[in-house]
Amino acid sequence: MPDHIEKTVRPQDVGTEPGLPTETRMIIGVLVVSAFVVMLNETIMSVAMSRLMDDLGIPASTAQWLTTGFLLTMAVVIPVTGFLLQRFHARTLFISAMGLFCVGTLVSALAPGFPSLLAGRVIQASGTAIVIPLLTTTILNLVPADRRGRVMGVVTIVIAVAPAIGPVLSGFILSALDWRWMFWFVLPVALLALAIGCVLLKNFTTPRKVPLDLISVALSAPAFGGLVYGLSALGESADGHSAIPLWIPLTVGSVSLAAFVLRQITLQRDGRALLDLRPFGIATFRVALALLVLAMASLFGSFILLPLYLQNVLGLGTLATGLLLLPGGLLMGAISPFVGRIFDRTGPRPLVVTGSLLLSAALWAMTMYGADTPVWLVVIVHSVLMLGVAMMMTPLMATALGSLPQPLYSHGSATVNTVQQLAGAAGTALFITVMAQRTSDSAARGLSVVAATQDGIQAAFVCGALISLVAVLAALLVRNRGGQAASGEAVIH
Repeated sequence: MPDHIEKTVRPQDVGTEPGLPTETRMIIGVLVVSAFVVMLNETIMSVAMSRLMDDLGIPASTAQWLTTGFLLTMAVVIPVTGFLLQRFHARTLFISAMGLFCVGTLVSALAPGFPSLLAGRVIQASGTAIVIPLLTTTILNLVPADRRGRVMGVVTIVIAVAPAIGPVLSGFILSALDWRWMFWFVLPVALLALAIGCVLLKNFTTPRKVPLDLISVALSAPAFGGLVYGLSALGESADGHSAIPLWIPLTVGSVSLAAFVLRQITLQRDGRALLDLRPFGIATFRVALALLVLAMASLFGSFILLPLYLQNVLGLGTLATGLLLLPGGLLMGAISPFVGRIFDRTGPRPLVVTGSLLLSAALWAMTMYGADTPVWLVVIVHSVLMLGVAMMMTPLMATALGSLPQPLYSHGSATVNTVQQLAGAAGTALFITVMAQRTSDSAARGLSVVAATQDGIQAAFVCGALISLVAVLAALLVRNRGGQAASGEAVIH
């Protein structure tokens, strides 16, 4: 590593400067832009399924694989990023990840049919799975603890605004152009991010030769892939349309996960684990991660329910639905940097407790949604929900990852991102399952389709509201310690 680079990015040097060094800001900026592009891609297809089914002549069960395949690939690749971040230079990983994403986007844009489109989505997901852990690990390595909150706030902007813009963007594109233009629109932006990264991104890590345990890789794929697939299919199963018996992927995933965990515990004793689980031995990490799970489950559950409510109960179109949900995402993005600054000054507890209360209040308000609920109220309540999540996300991520010693940064980042994927799938599955079951029961009692759907969505929101009470209680366990307490306090045993 060149001496001038090492001197520029050392955290102890950064802490004495009035701001982050220019090179550090450039590195993080490139990664943030890239993360925004790949996160935008995750939701840009959310309102395109009907168009794809018509154009490609495929049923809903087949079209759903464009989303399920993406999530499965993410679930399989993310656990391996802990190894990749140790074994390869950050620059090499960035170029590989964005290169894969660009190739997958091009394949999708040129796809003549469903198989090639699915292949493109899988390739895209392979690159996406690396970018976010790379961003968080970079922040941990380059940003001192006392400034980490405000930089993590930028990551929250990516997590919030990109998914919020995706449906709106796809709605505008589909209103005038072919669905392939969703990929043609993203491709030049991704190529530009890749080109800028190739020029500006320098190596700032020192790779070390860590062994790749192939047995762990073989266990990881069915473990995380099986659980995500099983959870994603849970709602479909509740509606009676599951392609395979639900117990098969869930059982395979659970058994494989148990075997995976046991093997990591054995291998981590001499530093050979694919995904080191020692972060779970740190209480601060465990509490913050548990709260992140609850927040992500509630967030993803509402992401899937609100569009269904707006379209199937209130009768709005896809573009109007996307526009109504946009203010909440923009608010979350706008408030996140301020949340990060407050975290750096006060620590996580005031923010997390307040955020959990806002989250719970919004979910309880959603339990009262009906066919005559004014649209402006939906926008306000959704904005309160996103504000609550914003007040939780940045402090929890910074607290969880900042509680780790430097050798566990890459594994902690991979763990957090893996668990977030599982939490999102679990929240979606739980909300959809409750909704589908109650809707079916209400329809059997003779209610109209709209009334039955409304009843099902209300039941799902009640479930989410009850979960939010657990989040409020768990928030009280968060210690009121800022970013400075994190780095170096934990000891590896």
